[in-house]
Amino acid sequence: MKLIQQQFIIDDHTSGMRLDQAICAYLPDYSRSKIQDWIRQGFILHNDVIPKPKLKVYIGDVLQLDIPPTTVIYDPPQKIRFDIIYQDEHIFVINKPAGLVVHPAAGHDSGTLLNGLLFLDPALEQLPRAGIVHRLDKETSGVMMVARTLTAHAALVEALQARDIKREYLAVAQGVITAGRTIEEPITRHPVDRKRMSVQSHGKPAVTHFKVKQKFRAYTLIDVQLETGRTHQIRVHMAHIRHPLLGDPVYGGRLAIPAGITPELEQLIRRFKRQALHAVRLSFAHPTTGEALSFSADIPQDMAQLIEGLQRDASQK
Repeated sequence: MKLIQQQFIIDDHTSGMRLDQAICAYLPDYSRSKIQDWIRQGFILHNDVIPKPKLKVYIGDVLQLDIPPTTVIYDPPQKIRFDIIYQDEHIFVINKPAGLVVHPAAGHDSGTLLNGLLFLDPALEQLPRAGIVHRLDKETSGVMMVARTLTAHAALVEALQARDIKREYLAVAQGVITAGRTIEEPITRHPVDRKRMSVQSHGKPAVTHFKVKQKFRAYTLIDVQLETGRTHQIRVHMAHIRHPLLGDPVYGGRLAIPAGITPELEQLIRRFKRQALHAVRLSFAHPTTGEALSFSADIPQDMAQLIEGLQRDASQK
C-alpha cells in the first residue's frame, strides 16, 4: 500500500517555484526535508523524469508522486525534553515547553518537537508531520495532541476542521479589560512584513473568545478559547483590539512600564521575554473509541511567577 500516490499539474500559483517548494504547497502537512528526500530517492517524477530538488517548475508540468510507506528517518530523531501527559497506541498528549519549535523550518532544522517525537516513536515518520495535527508558537507553552496512526491522524484533523476540539488558553494582556468578548476578524499575512500576521478583510475567518479572569493595575489575566486556529491568532486578535499580550516580541509594541507598579513587578516584566500565553487545556473525543477526553498542563514557572507578581502588586494599590 502506498503512502501517497497522486498526480499534480503545475498551475499559475506554483509556476516558477522550485520543485520541492511546489510540492510543499500541495502537501503542506509534510516537511520540506522529507519531500527533498523523496525526490532524491526517485519517488517523484517531473514530466516522467527523475528530477533534482532545485529544478524549477512551470505551468503544465506534471508531477507524479508514488511514495511507499517507509520507516527511513528523514528528520533526525533527537532526545528532546518535554513532558508526556498521556499516551496510548493511538495518540500522545504532551506539554510543550516555551522555546521549543514544533516543526523543522528555516533556522530550525533540528532540535524541534518533531525530532523529539521521532525519538520516542520512529514509526511516526510514516505520518504527516510525524503525527502533529496542530501547533503552538515557539514561545507558547502548553498541551498538544499528536496522532500515532494514520486513522487517528485523519480523525483528529477532521475534528479540528469541524471545530469539535476545545482549546483553552491562559494569557496576560496589556491594559485593564473591562469584560470579555468574541473577536471575529479575518487573519492573513501582513502585507509588508511577511513574518507577521495581521487582520485583513481578505484574510481567512478567525474567531477568538475570551473572558476576564482577573484584573491587575495595568494588565488583565484572561481565559481564551479558540474556535479557529490561524497562525498567531490569539496574539494578532488581542493586538488588534489594542490589548496585546504582555511580553509579545512581535505584536506587543515597545515595552512600556506602567507608572506606580512595584519595583519587583517591574523586574519581572523586564525579564519576561516571550508572550504570556499558555495552552492550559485540550478537550476532544478519542479518535478511535470516541471517549470524551480532557487534559491540562500546569502553568510554567516563569508565567506563574509573573502572575503572582501582578497579584501582589494589585493588592498594594
